[in-house]
Amino acid sequence: MSSNGFEKDTENIKNVENIDNNENAENSEATAKSGESCGESCGESCGESCGSSCSGCSSYKNGGCNEGKKNPFLAELNDKSSIKNIIAVMSGKGGVGKSFITASLALKYAKMGYKVGILDADVTGPSIPKMFGIHKLAGADGKLIYPEVSKEGIKIISVNIIIEDETEPVVWRGPIISGVIKQFYGDVCWGDLDYLFVDMPPGTGDVPLTVFQSIPVAGTVMVTTPQELVELIVTKAVNMTEKMNVRILGMVENYSYITCPDCGKKIEVFGKSSGEKVADKLGIKLLGKLPIMPEIAESVDEERFEEGDISYIDEIYENLKEAENQ
Repeated sequence: MSSNGFEKDTENIKNVENIDNNENAENSEATAKSGESCGESCGESCGESCGSSCSGCSSYKNGGCNEGKKNPFLAELNDKSSIKNIIAVMSGKGGVGKSFITASLALKYAKMGYKVGILDADVTGPSIPKMFGIHKLAGADGKLIYPEVSKEGIKIISVNIIIEDETEPVVWRGPIISGVIKQFYGDVCWGDLDYLFVDMPPGTGDVPLTVFQSIPVAGTVMVTTPQELVELIVTKAVNMTEKMNVRILGMVENYSYITCPDCGKKIEVFGKSSGEKVADKLGIKLLGKLPIMPEIAESVDEERFEEGDISYIDEIYENLKEAENQ
């Protein structure tokens, strides 16, 4: 049974149903102005060049930039938490392996010595806790929610660890889900993090909009697969991200091929790889390609994900770190 503090905090989440519909409509209809480039005015107001995205500007994150102060939707981070970098992993379409990429990057960064967290923003289809073998309910003290911690020290928050029955469907409307996302950022005791990875749901609707407007995302990683249909939908996600003036760090082509266990031949199950072509067309960096790996799927099913070899993510990690520093 959950503690009184947890019950109180869960009630707070449920109370998001009382959000004024007019306020939500204003949020949903808001344009990219909440995250637009500071341009020359930023140089005058905070003494720093923000480039193309306020969300990646340290002055914006700390509230010292005039443009940052104009964002009425930016969620306030509690005083028990400090997050240096926030990276969102998204696509626009489901079934491409966003959660797998999120978990792999988080695990790699953790193994490299960084303090890492994962915010599972896929509220209606959460899978991060299962990957890390986490089934225990998150704790709370009536003021803050405390994330569960994986074997490698990754702090995780997800809907599946705030509801008592993880098989219970989450049937919430957009305003409720948006409120939960804000609480997952602002009301969770993250402590000091070097990186917070946000596992985004499919599409370009309420949750991505809430994340980009309410959380100071430094950059996004796009995930695609070789099919042309996926390319079309990922393009929509790229266009949304650009309209929100959030930096795209690069793209990962997942399920690029499978290696025959007998002869070692690479078989392109979903068609010829188009990673380079798509990245070039969209003007973004291809961070790397990943094959279909049945052994990884097996380790996830058996909740041994953290125990396996993650050398497959090394090239993507190196390219992503390079992109961060550009």
